[in-house]
Amino acid sequence: MTQWIENPSGGRDRGVRALARAWLEVLVRPRRFFRVGVAPGDQAPGLVFLMTVVLVSETSRYLLVEGAYPSLPIARPLEGAFWLSLVVLFVAPLSLHLVSAVQTLFLALFVPDRAGISQTVQVIAYSTAPCVFAGIPVPGVRLVCTAYGAVLLIVGLQVVHETSLVRATLAGVVPAALVFGSGFHGFAALEALGVSIPV
Repeated sequence: MTQWIENPSGGRDRGVRALARAWLEVLVRPRRFFRVGVAPGDQAPGLVFLMTVVLVSETSRYLLVEGAYPSLPIARPLEGAFWLSLVVLFVAPLSLHLVSAVQTLFLALFVPDRAGISQTVQVIAYSTAPCVFAGIPVPGVRLVCTAYGAVLLIVGLQVVHETSLVRATLAGVVPAALVFGSGFHGFAALEALGVSIPV
């Protein structure tokens, strides 16, 4: 699951421009994006994509949401650099691979004939595209971002693993809850809007 290959067959280009293009494409043409932009073993661009989304989202949350992170007895810029580095460099990659393992288990249950683990990692990473705005402290905005991210995850699973929408939904609902409900605080946005979440 940690394989990065130097010259993958297909997959995404590297660089800032390619990152921005991938972000726009997955938002506006997700089916085409997942069909042509996800390649076996090509995890590096997906991981960088996720880390960038988390950096933007969590920087917004750190700056705009009071008490979003524990206070440290150091200057605020250093405090921010510490927490954001921790989240972006350690928590985000670890969470991606843990959720990918969970996603693989659900795919094994519902999609017997499926693509590889590396493609699953990429689908999860790129589905987070809308969540660049999830750090804005407006529950409605956060809810739209996380809901759209969950939809992109399901669509990506359907396209990449060449399965039905029903099977993709069954396989993706728990990982979507983990990534978008918990990770990007979609459940908190629902509660802030007065919607109770069944336990």
